[in-house]
Amino acid sequence: MFIKILLTIIFVTVMIGVGLYSRKQAASVDGFVLGGRTVGPWLTAFAYGTSYFSAVVFVGYAGQFGWKYGLSSTWIGVGNAVIGSLLAWLVLGRRTKLMTQHIESRTMPDFFGTRYQSQGLRVAASIIAFVFLIPYTAGVYKGISTLFEMGFCVPYEYCVIIMAILTAVYVILGGYKATAMNDFIQGIIMLFGIITVIAVVLNSQGGFTAAFEKMASLPADEPAGTTANGGFASLWGPDPWNLLGVVVLTSLGTWGLPQMVGKFYSITDEGAIRRGTIISTIFAFIVAGGCYFLGGFGRLFGTPPTLPNGRLDFDAIVPSMLTSLPDFIIALVVLLVLSASMSTLASLVLTSSSTMTLDLIYRDKKSLPGEVEEGTIDDLVAEHVEHRKVVVMRVLIVFFIAISLLIALNPPTFIAQLMGISWGALAGAFLAPFMLGLYWRGVTTASVWACFAWGVGLTVVNMLLGNPINPINCGAIAMVGGFVVVWIVSLLTPKMKREDVDRMFAW
Repeated sequence: MFIKILLTIIFVTVMIGVGLYSRKQAASVDGFVLGGRTVGPWLTAFAYGTSYFSAVVFVGYAGQFGWKYGLSSTWIGVGNAVIGSLLAWLVLGRRTKLMTQHIESRTMPDFFGTRYQSQGLRVAASIIAFVFLIPYTAGVYKGISTLFEMGFCVPYEYCVIIMAILTAVYVILGGYKATAMNDFIQGIIMLFGIITVIAVVLNSQGGFTAAFEKMASLPADEPAGTTANGGFASLWGPDPWNLLGVVVLTSLGTWGLPQMVGKFYSITDEGAIRRGTIISTIFAFIVAGGCYFLGGFGRLFGTPPTLPNGRLDFDAIVPSMLTSLPDFIIALVVLLVLSASMSTLASLVLTSSSTMTLDLIYRDKKSLPGEVEEGTIDDLVAEHVEHRKVVVMRVLIVFFIAISLLIALNPPTFIAQLMGISWGALAGAFLAPFMLGLYWRGVTTASVWACFAWGVGLTVVNMLLGNPINPINCGAIAMVGGFVVVWIVSLLTPKMKREDVDRMFAW
């Protein structure tokens, strides 16, 4: 326990120290939200990766999908690395950086408002982002607190509250730059931690070969009620189609999440984007691939406890795999999940507060690129307005954390389902109009409205009907279907003014 407490105290001290160090750079809106658009490739790549993978992955997804699909769940991690990191950086990185800088966009809702010349879209996008980032944040709290409770024997409620306070402190102090610097430190802990934990867990089962043979001897649950040995150790697992749905949701979903895409806004230049692509992909292969690979062996550690409703408690699978490990390894695991979750929480609350402040409360009317602004404001007045916006963002950080904290204290469902609802609505609404808006001049304002309605509507209706479609598969359908919606509606509705679109693409 002394080792656990000592390592945690050091970790917390470093996080707050970085927040204090970065506070001077968080005085302006650009500094607080984007780090002044001068964040290098290593910090950006690690910020992207650590925001991507949190306790939701390590505790919730790795446990639940490792139990369902066995070792084939590793494909989810591979998909996260190839689709969610490599292709996301190649397809979105450069264009997002250059276009958002050209149209002076600071947030994803701001991009929609300026790119499609609609303040209504900007407001709608900010509300969607704020509302649906809350369940994701609650899922992260639940995941980290479950493991923290196991490692420190501290009641779940206290763990959630402590994590919320710590996140608020260093994000409020240092903004995005503090978040990125802490993400880099936390990313190193995650890389070292996941490799060590996999080695120790496999060793406890007699090594990889012995563990694999044990998995191959387990009967796989078939839909027809029959059993066949070897399904959990096969290449595609016992249920490849549902596995594909998870890969799509967790990999393609990052392309439409405000807290992920926002990382491309802040990177320094195109050279940094190329280096960041490589760094981010390697990071994802190790962390995501390692998490799901580890979770694939969950059935070797016994059946998880049952919830009051009779269902298995999937969120308890990974913690149960770690209870028999040496204290030092448990301390390392706690730091691993703490690192992963703190970085994701920081990114979520910063995205939510900046979106609400800049796109809902202060909706500055901007000129199109190439247009001449009418009139100017006094420098002192401008500085005062900037300061006021930063203050409002800091207040909203506390508000957002408080709401997600209430949900985390009374979580309505499993971590994986919380994330499925959040990612499905956000990426279903945002992915297609954002990505196509970077490449295709023919996207219409009406098609963006239609996609917003499609992504949010499908997710909410499915949830209200009791999830007849699994929330994860529903999220995947929302994302892919969004491209069809935008394409068809764009062909049938009036185009934007040619000169306005040309200004957007002048970069």
